[in-house]
Order: sequence, then C-alpha cells, then structure tokens
Amino acid sequence: MTNSKWNTHKSLALLAAALLLAACSSTVVRETSSSRTPQRVVSQPKYGATVSVQRGDTLFGVAFRNGIDFRDLAAWNNIPSPYTIYPGQSLKLYPPSRSASAPVSKPTTVPAAPRPPAAAKPAPAPRPASSGFNWRWPAEGVVIGRFTTGDATKQGVDIAGANGQAVRASADGVVVYSGGGLVGYGELIIIKHSESWLSAYGHNRKRLVNEGQNVKAGQQIAEMGRSGASRDMLHFEIRYNGKPVDPLQYLPKR
Repeated sequence: MTNSKWNTHKSLALLAAALLLAACSSTVVRETSSSRTPQRVVSQPKYGATVSVQRGDTLFGVAFRNGIDFRDLAAWNNIPSPYTIYPGQSLKLYPPSRSASAPVSKPTTVPAAPRPPAAAKPAPAPRPASSGFNWRWPAEGVVIGRFTTGDATKQGVDIAGANGQAVRASADGVVVYSGGGLVGYGELIIIKHSESWLSAYGHNRKRLVNEGQNVKAGQQIAEMGRSGASRDMLHFEIRYNGKPVDPLQYLPKR
C-alpha cells in the first residue's frame, strides 16, 4: 500500500471514531435536581422536652403520643432497630444538637407588602403525597366527629357503632402497638403500613391482634367499645410522617 492510500485510510478511520464518540456523548443522561427523590421532612422538635418510658410503652407509642415520626425519635436518642426501649429510660423529643439538626435562618428585613384590595379566602391545607394504598373504612357507622387541623382533640374521625362491632384494618400492615397505655385512646391499636404511614384505632372493647403481627386490609383487629370514651365508637386516625392528616381525604366516599 502506498503512503497516500495509507494516509487516506487513516484519516477515514479517525473521522469514523470521532463521529462515534459524538453520537455516544449525545445520549448521556445527566441527573437533574428535578429527578432526585425529595428528602423527607424531619419532625418538629420539642426542644428541652423529655419523656420517661413507662412499663408497656413502645417507641411507636411514645412517638405517636407526641406527634413525632418514630424514625426521628429513634435517631435523636440513638436507638437502633428494632427500637427497644426500657421502663425509666429518658427520651429526648429533640435532636442532640440544635445547630447541627435544626439550623436557624438569619433574620432578614422584608419590605411591607401592599394591602390587598379585598380579603382573600384562606387556601385549603395541602394534602400530603398519595399514600399508594386503597384505604378501607375501619368500621360501619355514622361519622360523629371530624378531623380539625391543629386541634389536639380532633386528630382523626369518630365513628359511632355498637358494642362488640367489628373493627377492621384499613390497609395491609404490621401491628406496632397494641395496648391501653396512651391516655385518651383507651384500648388502642396502631398499624404501620410503610415507613411514612400509620393508622390508629382507639376506644376498643377488645384487641384481637398483637404487636409484630401482620394484618391484611379488611381483617378484624378489634371489637368496638367505649374504653376511654363516653359512648361506643371507634376513633380512627391516619398519620403521615408522624403527623395526623384528615382520614376523610383518603377513605372512599360513602
């Protein structure tokens, strides 16, 4: 082969390689901030507050009672899974270091906003992200008490019924609390459906499931009663990352 032909073949090979690299580089997908999974919002700490574990308490029960995600309570107190706690143990309801876990933003001067021409209607409370579950009504009966945002006495719905009536799991999950140690709830069952979602069933006459037991949606878990209440009824809550949400936004329409 002559030098001129060799140089021609070499040039064509280099050109083909360059075109191939250009084609490959055009297909590279780069991660953007919009494609990343959003971080979970940490529970609101209660700085300076502690609780003393009582006999029969569980980490899930303590977290539920104080409106804190169980994962945050465990992290703040260095409690690994399976989250074993002991009577007399003191649990902090806040992270060890405020500066590390709850940075305080610097105050800024904000100019006064112009007065609106007319009072606008308050925006409805934002609904949390979809749970991914097909929630079921936990009991038959009339709703006699509704959820009210910010009211510690109305964090779920109250369903009137008859003594001994079936109370059923609203979705698949595992029982993480079954007991009578949470004041105001009577005989209570808490079911964990995922890392972010819990449901609670209070004022039962009799609990039919134990902690650690897996349950299916629609399975009977208790008998309705009036423990801790003035009449036979079920108090039902749904909690997202430890915070109560309106169950009527998730239960099917009746």
